[in-house]
Amino acid sequence: MKESKQQQDAYIKEFNDVIKTALDREGLNYTIKGRPKSIFSIKRKMDKQGVTFDEVYDKFAVRIIYKTETENEKFIAWKIYSVVTDHFRPNPIRLRDWISSPKSTGYEALHITVMGPKGRWVEVQIRSERMNEIAEKGYAAHYKYKNAEAKEDNLDMWINRLQEALENPETNAVDFVEQFKLNLYSKEIFVFTPKGDLKSLPKGATPLDFAFNIHTEVGMKTRGAKVNGKLVPLSHELQSGDQVDILTSENIKPNPNWLDYATTSRARAKIKSLLREEKKDIAEDGKEILRRKLKQLKITLNEKSVNEMVSHFKLKTSLDLFYRIGIGTITNPMLKEYAASRSNALMTFFKSKINRKNTISKEDIEKEEITNKYDMLVFGKEEEHLDYKLATCCNPIPGDPVFGFLTVSEGLKVHKKNCPNALSLQSNYAYRIMQAKWIDSSQEEYHANIILSGIDNLGLVNDITKVISGNMHVNMSSISFQSDDGIFSGKINVSVKNKTLLKKVMDNLKKINGIEKVTRV
Repeated sequence: MKESKQQQDAYIKEFNDVIKTALDREGLNYTIKGRPKSIFSIKRKMDKQGVTFDEVYDKFAVRIIYKTETENEKFIAWKIYSVVTDHFRPNPIRLRDWISSPKSTGYEALHITVMGPKGRWVEVQIRSERMNEIAEKGYAAHYKYKNAEAKEDNLDMWINRLQEALENPETNAVDFVEQFKLNLYSKEIFVFTPKGDLKSLPKGATPLDFAFNIHTEVGMKTRGAKVNGKLVPLSHELQSGDQVDILTSENIKPNPNWLDYATTSRARAKIKSLLREEKKDIAEDGKEILRRKLKQLKITLNEKSVNEMVSHFKLKTSLDLFYRIGIGTITNPMLKEYAASRSNALMTFFKSKINRKNTISKEDIEKEEITNKYDMLVFGKEEEHLDYKLATCCNPIPGDPVFGFLTVSEGLKVHKKNCPNALSLQSNYAYRIMQAKWIDSSQEEYHANIILSGIDNLGLVNDITKVISGNMHVNMSSISFQSDDGIFSGKINVSVKNKTLLKKVMDNLKKINGIEKVTRV
């Protein structure tokens, strides 16, 4: 670059002279600047894009800054583009139109790369004075140009994104920094609504992020999404130029899996808020259900009885108690057991004394019988939270007696204690076995397979789906049936939160006329 500096300056002057003559002919008010690209920028581009020195397109750059009224900015920019491309052939894949779709930082310009004299590439940047001020000094310094009647611009959007990140009460410091970087500093993509409106999202955004970007009501009712006319999962990563159509339903409610699909802090904060609201609604219903059930057991629902039940069921708050009643995790037999222990004052006294003794370990108190209502696994006496995978040979779900097995290549795998492979693993690889149990967590959903058989009746499949999805609101991910001479067999894959709910589904299926046998794979 140093050796050829004189030739470079001469080259840019030769290029500029051609452009100036053409622009003067059009009567435009402009200034034109030319400069060789800095050595640092060239080296960075060579390293980043893996190209040679000769393949760097914009070693030479020209900036055209024009004066005009705001309403004519776009027209004049494309007029200058037309003048430049009349004299020099443009590279069609190197057009960057940041006037029609400004960057979220507020940067606006038209960048084109043209083939200059002697077969060398030259980058031409076209900006108005207003655009140049934003580029040179930043949006805040330029903010005086914005009038009160103007619609929301990029600075407003940027500030709103920052506000959303700051207002999320659940975020810890590490998450906040990650969300801040994702929302404000990541590369962005531009996608279209079905009506053709343009939306800016961070790179890596999903249809769920898009839905919450449009409106919270759209996001919370999202049933699915179409991208460029094709159905896609909610976890699908959007690309620039995609046209996204959100499918909604009044019957849909957010579930914890949505947190895995959403990437923007706005969507994640809204989903967490909606999940908390849903838990409160379920808890309200659960409180009334509990009141009726306790009335049958001759117990009054008051602060004392609630505190006793929270302690009895090893919960943290009354909200947890009402929520578990609402979702059916705490069953009638469990309430009867509580009533029986309550009726005997002496037994209650001794039980509280025993619970206070330090000689009894935490492991003895939290026996597996009372952990079948929980849905997170911990391992060993230290109750460590480790990464694990559920074994496909037995598909354990919360509530199943389980153990962890340390595999050579796939990490920790969790098997049911009555898994077909359990005996072999425990006898041959006892040193790899880790004790495991379920504890309280966030109520995720797990897949379980149910096999049915019986007499084939008209409308049987309709009755089955009505019981599972209609009455119990449990999702079915797959269903298959075969009929042979009046006898049917079927397999259903359902998503449940724990073993108690799965048992309730199976019990209700057994009540359907014609079904003889219901078992879990």
